Amino acid sequence: MTRVFSGIKPTGHLTLGNYLGAMRRWAAVDQHEADSLFCVVDLHALTVDHDPGRVRRLSRQAATLLLASGLDPELCTLFLQSHVDEHTRLSYVLECVATDGEMRRMIQYKEKAARERARGGSVRLSLLTYPVLMAADILAYGTDEVPVGDDQAQHVELTRDLAVRFNQRYGHTFVVPRATLPKVGARVMNLQEPTSKMGKSDDVGPGIVYLLDEPDVVRKKVMRAVTDSGRDVVYDPEGRPGVANLLEILAACAGGDPSELGGAYASYGDLKRDTAEAVVEALRPVQARHKELCADPAYVEGVLRDGAEKARAMARPTVDAAYRAVGLLPATYAEAVVNAGG
Repeated sequence: MTRVFSGIKPTGHLTLGNYLGAMRRWAAVDQHEADSLFCVVDLHALTVDHDPGRVRRLSRQAATLLLASGLDPELCTLFLQSHVDEHTRLSYVLECVATDGEMRRMIQYKEKAARERARGGSVRLSLLTYPVLMAADILAYGTDEVPVGDDQAQHVELTRDLAVRFNQRYGHTFVVPRATLPKVGARVMNLQEPTSKMGKSDDVGPGIVYLLDEPDVVRKKVMRAVTDSGRDVVYDPEGRPGVANLLEILAACAGGDPSELGGAYASYGDLKRDTAEAVVEALRPVQARHKELCADPAYVEGVLRDGAEKARAMARPTVDAAYRAVGLLPATYAEAVVNAGG
């Protein structure tokens, strides 16, 4: 079967953008059609200043919401990144293959580093190198496809470059993966700033719909969404990004084509009301299942424990092969020397 890997970072409460852009597809398509691994990439949350307790809470919440969105541990592998040492083992080897220039060309690094400097903070080295850890996340499992939002496509391209370069220098070791992008809802935008992604790391704001928002809160946020000049409801992402965002959200939640849906509305108000209700209905089963899972934390812990054990067994052969390929002695050699008294 095709192997799929994707992860989600616990840097904020998960949003409608996370759900429509990735999580729903993972549950509805990927886990049924592929050998799928889904990971809460908690190590990536350490690249900026963070509260340790909050990272723990958000990691548990993310795993619980992934299950609530429909991931089935009988069909896929769900685990925490930090529970599988092979990720960091492989990351350093890949850092020895990557270049400084490649890291500094990453768009997300440029944007996040600029924001950190603007706040007067220092930029952590891990922020520069985390795309290599992301590459290790993917390559450790012989991944064929990586379902991501379009903002992460550049990192998958880096992963491909590193895999090809490693294979050419040291012998064929890694599968070269490819990114897959959902057709609708790949990048849900902020309701108040429709030219910016609806990001979970923004923490607060009326433009972000969180998966655990109450229905009335969802309705209020959507009804207050920024639209555009003019009165016609047309799908024009460049000229009318606010209306286009609402149409894409409506299409992703209720079905249909954004360009065709626009012709059914005479006013922005009608579009907002239908979009709000579509979002509420899309989130209703996720919220109900999340409530059930929160009442049984032992089940979630068991899923993560079993998932990490399974993931570790899958990743270790590839990572061990990469170590051998670059010239590192296997651990069995060191053990033999010690046992022989050498």
